[in-house]
Amino acid sequence: MGNFFVGETDLWTLTTIAALACITVLARSFFFISEKDWALPHWAQKGLQYAPIAALSAVIVPEIVMTQDQLIQNLQDARLYAAAAAVAYFFWRRNSGQVVLGTIVIGMAVYLPLHVGWGW
Repeated sequence: MGNFFVGETDLWTLTTIAALACITVLARSFFFISEKDWALPHWAQKGLQYAPIAALSAVIVPEIVMTQDQLIQNLQDARLYAAAAAVAYFFWRRNSGQVVLGTIVIGMAVYLPLHVGWGW
């Protein structure tokens, strides 16, 4: 891995990187290339509202309920209680400011004593 940028990159890799960069720039430029305003269909706007929570769930849930590619076997896992406390705090304070920061703080305040202090 250390020799990757020393000059051992082959032509195929450089071509692939350049092609992907061009495709990305082109795809993101469609909004600026068009001379008239356009809007997404209602169904697409509605679907995109759920994209952030779906992506976050896909990343976070496996980290909470799995250990070494297996479901956790007992309830003595600090991640479960930290996640439950964080979710409870979020729903309790969801209409106030700094709810995300508070959710993180509450989750870590529950996780750290259980994990570090009790060894869960």
